[in-house]
Amino acid sequence: MAFLRGRDTRRGMFRTYLAGFRVDVDTYRRRVLFFVGGIIVGLLAVTMAVLADRMQQAFAVLALHWRWAPFIVTPAGFAVSAHVTKRFFPGAQGSGIPQVIAARRLDRLEDRSRLVSLRLAAAKIGLLMLGLLCGASSGREGPTVQVGAATMAMLGRLEPHRQPGLLLAGSAAGIAAAFNAPLAGIIFGIEEMSRSFEQRSSVLVLVTVIVAGLTSLTLLGNYTYFGVGHGAMLEGWQWFSVPVVLVVGGLLGGLFSRIVVAMAHGRMPAGAARLVKRHPVLFAALCGLLVALCGLFSGNTIFGTGYAQAKAILDAQPMPWLFGPLKLAATALSTISGIPGGIFSPSLSVGAGLAYNLSALLPNVPIDTLAILCMAAYLAGVVQAPLTSAVIVSEMTNDHALILPIMICAVGASAVSRLVSREGIYHALAARLADPPVAEPAPPAQPEPQPPAQP
Repeated sequence: MAFLRGRDTRRGMFRTYLAGFRVDVDTYRRRVLFFVGGIIVGLLAVTMAVLADRMQQAFAVLALHWRWAPFIVTPAGFAVSAHVTKRFFPGAQGSGIPQVIAARRLDRLEDRSRLVSLRLAAAKIGLLMLGLLCGASSGREGPTVQVGAATMAMLGRLEPHRQPGLLLAGSAAGIAAAFNAPLAGIIFGIEEMSRSFEQRSSVLVLVTVIVAGLTSLTLLGNYTYFGVGHGAMLEGWQWFSVPVVLVVGGLLGGLFSRIVVAMAHGRMPAGAARLVKRHPVLFAALCGLLVALCGLFSGNTIFGTGYAQAKAILDAQPMPWLFGPLKLAATALSTISGIPGGIFSPSLSVGAGLAYNLSALLPNVPIDTLAILCMAAYLAGVVQAPLTSAVIVSEMTNDHALILPIMICAVGASAVSRLVSREGIYHALAARLADPPVAEPAPPAQPEPQPPAQP
């Protein structure tokens, strides 16, 4: 009996050991999942960056050799992209960040798949490149968020246990790799994507962000998005530029957000709303035509992401006086047209263009310093995420001397923007996407005609 009891004890200890071993295997498998996901997201972000540059260069060469090319290529490209998106890939339109925010609010896998999937990610990349090839004023950072979230969601299917932080990790890693700014990715995940940080997944999210950033760093080298900043700390009367910048950036950013949200929700005159709904491809072509017109008056500077123009302003190079306002208009038109494309990079270039306009009113502030402050203010006005905006601009310019005025401009512009648009653009659009489609009411049944009464 003693021998049997000892054997049972040994069996129980062995089973306990196996159970603990299985727990450790599951834990390490989840960690490997996030690690591998970070590498893949980083590779995809670098690929999208290289392809985006190639597409913009091709369009620039075409526009240089044929002045009127944008009036044919841009409307046609917008129409094709809008048709393909609406017909075959609904859910790939726009930035992609609202789709990920909405997907995080959904519980059923089928509902999430209509917003975040590998199929949509592939379509997002292809249609984004088509838009840039045709001169759309779009960015690649927002689409990288949707691609990163889709990648992590696909990898999550290999894990039997549900991972609540997969979409968050993919989104944050996408921003970190796109801007080569790991801290910005972390802040973006906390402030914009989740509005909180889940304790269970926080470490794995950080690991994914760091791995994605290191992957981008390995392939592209150690660089800052806009180079090394030259701005110095504001002194004396220069501090009066801060309230001017935050008011202008907040008002214009809020106006942009309100226009995009109103168009997405159909808040326009009834006739215009019906026209847009019935003829979305024609509306996209009209938006493309207006973008081409903006390009004509700006000397072809408003096409693409706007990175080169923002970098030129930071380097104190001349720029057309109307670049900022026309870039804002072109970005709004590209966004409401329904084609895939982000607003991060174009918003930064709009901010730099506004600095070029405000430099005449604030001649005592160096243009590079003013551009950094305006970029932070306008971006915060659009997305109403002041910490994300401040950290992104600070990391992209590597200008830590201006961190205090950058923070003041971002926080103040976000507050001013709420006077124009009650909610940030991403969450306002996500609220619409998260709602299930409402079926149109059936028309009332018509009474059947009765035969005439016989006399």
